[in-house]
Amino acid sequence: MITLLFIILMFVVFTKIFIFALKAAWGITKIVVSLILLPIVLIAIAIAGFVYAAVAILIIIGLITFITSIAAA
Repeated sequence: MITLLFIILMFVVFTKIFIFALKAAWGITKIVVSLILLPIVLIAIAIAGFVYAAVAILIIIGLITFITSIAAA
């Protein structure tokens, strides 16, 4: 009986730790994409000669950021 209780509680604890790890990993992924990957992609697009596309992407991302910041406030 104690073994069953141990297994159930262990499952609950490790499930909570796993969910916390997923949330932390998602936060780190958002930071890496927004601060490192996106500027590199935009610079690569501009260097490749697609400056108009890079500016358009930058404007779209800026509008999305502006709208979400207004919605959050």
